[in-house]
Amino acid sequence: MILKHVRMETVVTSILVISDAFTQQGFIPSRYTCEGENVNPPLEISNIPEKTKSLALIMEDPDATRGTFDHWIAWNIKPNQPIAEGNVPGISGTNGFGKKGYGGPCPPTGRHRYYIKVYALDTMLDLPVSAGKKELQAAIKGHVLGHGELMGHYEKRQKQL
Repeated sequence: MILKHVRMETVVTSILVISDAFTQQGFIPSRYTCEGENVNPPLEISNIPEKTKSLALIMEDPDATRGTFDHWIAWNIKPNQPIAEGNVPGISGTNGFGKKGYGGPCPPTGRHRYYIKVYALDTMLDLPVSAGKKELQAAIKGHVLGHGELMGHYEKRQKQL
C-alpha cells in the first residue's frame, strides 16, 4: 500500500479595508490623531471569506524613529459589521503607548505612513487583554483566511509663532 501525502494549502483572500475618513495612501484627518480628538477612524471591511469567525486588527507606523510603532491592536472583532468612528471593537490589546485601544498618529517629525492591517480568522482568539502585537501575530498563525490593509499618511501641523 502506497500512501500519498497531500499538503493542504490555505488560500488567503484579499479583503478590502476602506474608510470614509481618508483614501488609500491619502492623508489622515487630524481628528484621528494626537492633534485632534484621537479617536479611531471609521472602517468598512468587505470581501470577507465565508468561514471567518473573527477579525484581528493591527495599526502600525513603520517610519517611527525607534522601529515600527504599534498604534492599535484588537482581536475578536465581529466580521461583516463596520467599525464605527470612536468605537473600538472586539478586545483591545496593548499598543506602543502602553495603553489599551486606539492611539492615533503623532509623529515627532516628518510625514509617516500608518498601516491598518485587518486579518480574517477561522477562530476566536483566547489572549489576555495585556497582549500586544507579538502575541497577536503568534496567535493568528495558521488561522488567517484573508488579509487586507489601508494605508494613510500623517504629518503634524507646524506650530504658529
